[in-house]
Amino acid sequence: MKNDSIWQPHNLSRRELVAGAVVAGAGSLARTGALWAQAPPNNPRRLDLHHHFGSPRWIKKIGEAKRQGWQQFQDWTPMKSLEAMDKAGVSTAFLSCTEPGVWVGDDFAKERKDAISLARDMNDYGARMVADHNGRFGLFAVLPLPDIDASLREIAYALDTLYADGVGLLTSYGDRWLGDKTFEPVFDELNRRNAIVYSHPTDATCCHNLLPMTSPGTIEWQTDTARSIFSVVADGGGLNSPRVTSPATRYTNIRFVWSHAGGSLIGLMNRFLGAQVSAASLAQTPPVNSRLHHIRRFYYDTAQSTNPLQMQALKGLVGASQIVFGADYPYTTIVDHVDGLKTCGFSAEELRGIDRNNAVRILPKYKA
Repeated sequence: MKNDSIWQPHNLSRRELVAGAVVAGAGSLARTGALWAQAPPNNPRRLDLHHHFGSPRWIKKIGEAKRQGWQQFQDWTPMKSLEAMDKAGVSTAFLSCTEPGVWVGDDFAKERKDAISLARDMNDYGARMVADHNGRFGLFAVLPLPDIDASLREIAYALDTLYADGVGLLTSYGDRWLGDKTFEPVFDELNRRNAIVYSHPTDATCCHNLLPMTSPGTIEWQTDTARSIFSVVADGGGLNSPRVTSPATRYTNIRFVWSHAGGSLIGLMNRFLGAQVSAASLAQTPPVNSRLHHIRRFYYDTAQSTNPLQMQALKGLVGASQIVFGADYPYTTIVDHVDGLKTCGFSAEELRGIDRNNAVRILPKYKA
């Protein structure tokens, strides 16, 4: 890449883009191993599952809208990501779109055409980063939700043509969270494909500026993550009512990855799980398809959560095996997350799992 700041994916023909994507998809394992073959033996070769990117078009749009966090992208380039990764021992970072996604207002109908086009632009740009940088990046593709038909088309394009590693979604779209029945066709297709679904929080239309003295990232984003988790695990009948199949039970093949250690999940687990959070229940294997069963099969990244209180509570709820490394770059430094994890009371084996091995279970082509 000669000029990271101005490269435009649509300057390429479809044939050139597809050829690059095929090379990226087929050679990821070999390239990743070759790249780090000369690394020191103690290099953990971290996999960063919470790493943001933006095409020039997307960066321009959020800069004009000035939604929270737009400033960090005004001088971002892929090379800056690589420099931060190298300092922190990250072999591969999985690219995803942060909030507000591909539409910046609350009227999706008004932005629909541009949002669908911008999702494709982001995915083409991400695929070119994967192809250009020799195994250093993976891609969680952007979907233009809440448009169902356009999202189904983008799933096919991203997974079949660009060889994306999964999809990256926001925790809510308008006034609907990921477990909403409206989204069933999209999640049924992702379930059929055994897809990874990474999620990133946003502030839903209900909840802009609830606390004007603070930003939505302080409280609301964490709460929206918890709302979305609940929407996926809730069985529709309540804790003491007859069971109605939950979305998580319907989508047993999807590997969900939740940001920021599950957001407010830890503080709400008694409300989510009731008696299942007793010491006796937590020590046992939960009933299949119970809320606790699904919460324990999900994965949770470490982004902006590397403190001993949150990490040990999350470990007690889901086990260290379900925690994966994520650093929320470029909003925070990756090195700070590496250093923070060392203070969280994990064993050396657990840290190796968080750094890489836990993610490899759902991303096996990066095992080398």
